[in-house]
Parts: sequence; C-alpha cells; structure tokens
Amino acid sequence: MTIDFCADTVPMARELDPFRIPRAGLETVPLAGLATLPLMGGQGNLGPRQFISEATLAGVLVYAAYQALLSGLRTEAMVRRGELGRAGQVTLIGRSVWASMKEGTAVSLVLSLVLLVCPWLAMPMTVLGVVGLGKASLDLFHAFWDGLSPEQRLHLHAAAYEAGVNLNRLVSRNADPRLES
Repeated sequence: MTIDFCADTVPMARELDPFRIPRAGLETVPLAGLATLPLMGGQGNLGPRQFISEATLAGVLVYAAYQALLSGLRTEAMVRRGELGRAGQVTLIGRSVWASMKEGTAVSLVLSLVLLVCPWLAMPMTVLGVVGLGKASLDLFHAFWDGLSPEQRLHLHAAAYEAGVNLNRLVSRNADPRLES
C-alpha cells in the first residue's frame, strides 16, 4: 500500500482516492494575502524589509495550517479504517505541511512584494480572501465527510433533518436517496 502526497496542486474538490493527500491550492493564495492585512494598517511604521518578512511569515502560516487540517482529516479516516498507523499519519502530515510551506513561502513572498508596491490591492485581496475562505471551508468539510463511516453519516443526516437542514446539497456526491424527503 502506497500513500501518495499530491505532488502537483490538485484541487480538493471531492478527491475520491483515499490514499491521495490533497494539497492546499489556489484558494490559499488570497487567504495568505488576507493574513497580511493586519500588517497593512501598520505599514507606515514598518520598513519594507520588515513588512515583507512579516507578510511572508503570515502567508506561510496560513498555508501550513490549512494543509495540516486537510492532511489530518484525510489521514484520520485512514487511521480509523486501519490502513495507516499513528506514526505514519504524523509522518504524512509533516511531509505534506513541509511541502506546502515551501510553496507558501514563494507565493507569500511574491504576494507581499505586490502588496508593498501596490497597497491599493488590499481591498480586492480581502474580497478574494473571503471567497478563498469559503472554498477552503468547503474542502475541509468534504475531507471531514469523506472520513466518516456510513453509520456516522446516517446519524448526521438524521440530526440535520431534525434541525431542518438538507445535507445532501452539501455532499451531493454521496447523497443518500433515502434522506431526500
């Protein structure tokens, strides 16, 4: 059994292969930019070198946190099914976060330079960050959902139905026709 960490940036959108760890994708770029916005208010107080280093660090932390969540949710499902041990899980999460941080460093560095030169891009970056956050949240939900057992899914569907929420709209690939009504 070989577990593959996505070497290329594959969108998480319902990745079906349980042995493939998704990578943080383009949705993370605006989130990394959004993380630099608290620094924009104090840009006058920060020198260019300090702004670039802090903005790059903020972006790298966003990439690392998002990748750790994606990897953790996907590998937890493998651990529960007995396909992977805890030591293997920690190794996979560490490798995927490290690879994501390397990519995040390059992206965040370029993004911080762009924001330093064109500070007016902070507002469009905020809007894109909110859209990216929505996409990232949906990807994390799908990774969580894919790790549930069929019994856990039925229990969640029943609880959502009692609350008046139709989960089939969110998880359309795995929609249970018995719960449509």
